[in-house]
Amino acid sequence: MSIFSRFSPSKPRPLPERISLLLQEARWLVLGVMSLYVGLVLLGYSQSDPGWSRSAPVERVVNPGGRFGAWLADLLFYLFGVSAWWWVVFLGYGLAWGFRRLRNELRADRRSFFIIIAGFVVVLVSSSALEALRFHSHGAAVPLAPGGLLGVEIGRLVLSYLGFTGGTLLLIAMFASGLSLFTGLSWLTVVERLGSGLEALWMNTVGAWYRWQDKRAGQQVAQQREVVVETKRRKVEAEP
Repeated sequence: MSIFSRFSPSKPRPLPERISLLLQEARWLVLGVMSLYVGLVLLGYSQSDPGWSRSAPVERVVNPGGRFGAWLADLLFYLFGVSAWWWVVFLGYGLAWGFRRLRNELRADRRSFFIIIAGFVVVLVSSSALEALRFHSHGAAVPLAPGGLLGVEIGRLVLSYLGFTGGTLLLIAMFASGLSLFTGLSWLTVVERLGSGLEALWMNTVGAWYRWQDKRAGQQVAQQREVVVETKRRKVEAEP
C-alpha cells in the first residue's frame, strides 16, 4: 500500500436506511406544512394589508400568516390571479405522492418528479390564461387583474394569434394535458368510467320504473280482489 492511498479521500458512506427514510418523511412533511400555510395565507388575503404590490402603514396585519403571509399572498395573486390556488394543490399532491412512494404504492406510476413539475407548470399557465380570457368578471379581489400578470400577458398573446374561440380551445387542451401529466389522470379511463356510471344510472332508473309499475299493478289487483271478497261476504251475510 502506498503512502498516497493512505491519505486518499474515501467515498462517503451512504446513510443508514432508517435515517434516509426519516429524512424523506421530514421532507414530505415540510411540503404538507407549506401547503397548509400557503392555503391559509391565500384564504386570509386582504387588500388592506401591505404586500408585494403596495405598501400600507398598517400596525395590525389581518392575514393569519403575518406580514410575510400577506406579502406572499399578494405576490401569488398578483402573478397568477385566483389560479394561485394551484400552488396549494401542488404542494398537497407532492405530500401525497411522496408518502405513496415511500410505501411503494407507485409501482405502476413511472412518472418522475420532473414530469409532475412540468405538468403543474402547464396547468398553472393555462389556468391563468383561461381565467384572464374567459373568467375576467369573476369578481374576486386580486391585486392586478383576473389571471394575474402571467395570465393577462399569455391571454393577450393567445387572443392576438388564435382568436377568442381558438385560443380557448388551445388553453383547454393544454390544461387537460397538463392535468394528465400532473396527476397521472387518464382521460380515457375517466370517459369509460363516466359512460359506465351513466349506463348503470340508466339501468337502475329503468329497473326502478318497472318495479314501481309492478308494485302499482299489484296494488290495483289487491284492491280489486278486496272488492270482490267484500261483495261475496255481503251476499253471504244477506242470505237466510
